[in-house]
Amino acid sequence: MNGKDLEKELLWEAPHIAKEAPAEREEASAFCEGYKAFLNAGKTERECVKAAVELLEKAGYREFDPKASYKAGDKVYWNNRKKALAAATFGTLGMEEGLRMNGAHIDSPRLDLMPNPLVEQADIAYLKPHYYGGIRKYQWGATPLAMHGVVGKKNGEMVEISIGEKEGEPQFCITDLLPHLASEQNGRKLGEGLKGEELNIIVGSIPFMGEDDEKIKTPVKLMAMKLLNEMYGITEKDFTRAEIEMVPAYKAVDVGLDRSLVGAYGQDDRVCAYTALMAETETKAPAHTTLTILADKEEIGSAGNTGLNSDFVLHIIEDLCQTAGADLKTVLRASLCLSSDVNAAYDPTFASVYEERNSSAINKGCVLTKYTGARGKSGSNDASAETMAKVIQIMDENGVYWQTGELGAVDVGGGGTIAQFVAHMDVDVVDLGVPILSMHAPFELASKLDVYNTYKAFKAFYK
Repeated sequence: MNGKDLEKELLWEAPHIAKEAPAEREEASAFCEGYKAFLNAGKTERECVKAAVELLEKAGYREFDPKASYKAGDKVYWNNRKKALAAATFGTLGMEEGLRMNGAHIDSPRLDLMPNPLVEQADIAYLKPHYYGGIRKYQWGATPLAMHGVVGKKNGEMVEISIGEKEGEPQFCITDLLPHLASEQNGRKLGEGLKGEELNIIVGSIPFMGEDDEKIKTPVKLMAMKLLNEMYGITEKDFTRAEIEMVPAYKAVDVGLDRSLVGAYGQDDRVCAYTALMAETETKAPAHTTLTILADKEEIGSAGNTGLNSDFVLHIIEDLCQTAGADLKTVLRASLCLSSDVNAAYDPTFASVYEERNSSAINKGCVLTKYTGARGKSGSNDASAETMAKVIQIMDENGVYWQTGELGAVDVGGGGTIAQFVAHMDVDVVDLGVPILSMHAPFELASKLDVYNTYKAFKAFYK
């Protein structure tokens, strides 16, 4: 055998999908139209759950009823406090043959308003935020922002807030210094280009004018609060009963002359949430019962009762076991899970922080990440060889384009996913998702071909 044939037989490299399967470009582009609409509809975890419930109910899912009996093909969902969600399709095999689980997260880095956020300084009204998750603070200055959230009023009514998304609505902004005055700021480390206490969001500059306006201490703040009261019937005290998030006001768009990329806020990890949802809804009569999980709080360690570092998913699996009369421990040990989260795509502009051979790349398919963690795999699940083999076989047999990847060079990178919390339940799990450029930025990039092949991987996994 000559060297060329031997190389083909023994060596492997993930191909560029557009070169090997050019027909997928059109399929991927069509699939991503729905994906972009989902991103626009769900810029917070609550909005994602609301959009997901609409998709699920349209596909025939109903809320789980512990008193009901279910048969193969039946579809149910659980809504956890309107901030996390799970959906299942009952399989033809017994529950003790294990579940096919798929978990993504629907929270993204953002700015959360403080409990007492509204202030006035130098005749300008500001909202004070506390940043959520791993943001690079300097990226949020001079960026159009929208306000999303819910407010609990004194009478018990919950009011949904959304300002800055529709055409003609006002938007909000954090100021930054002009270059002429930024010599001191330029000397800061990049991570302190804008400090946390400088992330002040402008919401108004016109004072309230009344008969006793000279006695009003903060007339601009009062005017801003008056306008919010007119729109939503809330008072300043109601901020203490609120969850309000400031997010980029961008819409999801095509990027590049070839329209090969999707550019949007929040693709980490709503790209995996959408592809998982689509695969779940299109699953008809799987062998194994499916369980698709959209979790909250991953960006801050999966904390709280809507995050995976709680028992809410375990309780859902208990519901399934009780319905089928199955033993919980047996079901968990037989189950297989994909921790569906994104990875950092190789960026040649910043090549030094990647290990190129072991980094994922755009347009080469979904990325299988054996382990995450940081510096010595700390905080990682580290999937077994057997688990890797099972998932790779599923993708190979179903024509899915896939690749492997690590999150940066060994001494540079690192990160966590929900995989470690699924593994804690005694379930085999591995990370699989979409490679992303500019991850955690207000505007992230994903390849349409990679998004589409992640969807194909999930469909094959559920089949």
